[in-house]
Amino acid sequence: MARYTGPKHKLARREGVNILDKTSNSLLRRLNVPPGVHGKKRTKKLSEFGQQLREKQKAKRTYGLLEKQFSNLVKNVQKKKGETGEMLISLLETRLDNIVYRLGFAKSRAMARQMVTHGHVFVNEKRLNIPSYQVVEKDIITLSPKFQKNPSILAQEEQATILPFLAREGLSGKLVRMPKRQDIEVPFSTQQIIEYYSR
Repeated sequence: MARYTGPKHKLARREGVNILDKTSNSLLRRLNVPPGVHGKKRTKKLSEFGQQLREKQKAKRTYGLLEKQFSNLVKNVQKKKGETGEMLISLLETRLDNIVYRLGFAKSRAMARQMVTHGHVFVNEKRLNIPSYQVVEKDIITLSPKFQKNPSILAQEEQATILPFLAREGLSGKLVRMPKRQDIEVPFSTQQIIEYYSR
């Protein structure tokens, strides 16, 4: 299974957005400075294509997807009837690794992805190790009995803020309804992403 294993702070600085869900001062202080020795000198205005590319990269990197996965997702959305941007956000938000993160079982999407691939997550009482699995309404997500005793998970679970489309009771949660654009603050423009793939 392919995934990005390079330096993640570099990605966040390239996009100028805290896509890693981290609160470290070193990252937040340097977010407005692009990576590289000459980062501060790069002030060239982006073309329309450049802006669309940056928005696409932001979305990909926020959810931890590679290009092929993301382009397939957008192409599937474009074939369906309805508001394309809304459907794209719904599909991204209902990935199993993202739901585990949104339920507060993990500090970041990367940690949630690792929990899923290592077999610590159950969907409807069945172990599932596919991070891209699309969770549907009423699916019940729980952690393995061994992982439920983990002190860091218990501490993380207490601090989490649950979004309106999810419900959680203890270390069990479910998708109540499909997410809508107004439920989530997304750091990218879905319109520009759709335009990028419509070229």
